[in-house]
Amino acid sequence: MKKIIFQTALTVLIMTVSVSLSWAHFGMIIPSDDIVSKEDSKKIALQVQFIHPFEGHYMNMEKPKAFGVLDGTKKTDLLQTLKKKDVKGFITWETAYRIKRPGDKVFFIEPAPYWEPAEEIFIIHYTKVIVNALGLEQGWDSEIGLKTEIVPLTRPYGLWAGNVFQGIVKVDGKAVPHAEVEVEYYNEDGKIKPPAEPYITQVIKADKNGVFTYAMPKTGWWGFAALNTAEYRLERGGKKYPVEIGAVLWVRTREMK
Repeated sequence: MKKIIFQTALTVLIMTVSVSLSWAHFGMIIPSDDIVSKEDSKKIALQVQFIHPFEGHYMNMEKPKAFGVLDGTKKTDLLQTLKKKDVKGFITWETAYRIKRPGDKVFFIEPAPYWEPAEEIFIIHYTKVIVNALGLEQGWDSEIGLKTEIVPLTRPYGLWAGNVFQGIVKVDGKAVPHAEVEVEYYNEDGKIKPPAEPYITQVIKADKNGVFTYAMPKTGWWGFAALNTAEYRLERGGKKYPVEIGAVLWVRTREMK
């Protein structure tokens, strides 16, 4: 009887650890500044990583399949500018970008598929962040044409903590009714301690038109990840597995003083 109880407890523990380790992956692009004024340096740094943002747990990120910026109507390939960076023993990437003209810059990434053994799925998070430059607020709602993406309905910069943010979830250019969206705070310094696990990742649902709404309670970076399943599968070890495609968007809030 004791052996059975021990085995059962061990199984539950393994399942719990597996679920915890697989929870809330986020692709991430974090710029050194989200609003570049005429007085600011025109060179910004961008950190590209795959992470559990609230908990600060990193995953190795292989070199992305695509990385670039949409500036007005011009799309520029920045993949070869990425440099590998070791963070806590994990592979991340970084680059620098020089602002040359006014207007919103939509940075985007298509990562290489990430194998998640705990869930037996591949994960591909198509990630975006928008940087406003030199006073021209134009282009923030432009669509890149990614497999899946979040299109902002709220201007994604100049936001106070407590502001409401809205976006529309799309797959193949079409809105996804009732899409599930995970929301997580980038707890960069680890000072925020959640009272229970559900506080780590907020979960909301889009409406019938694919529109979601969330009020961000604290200053800092907030990630929105709309998760769907691709219509195709990827092979590993002679077997095909499901592919989770995530549309991820990062926005920043500041404290009103």
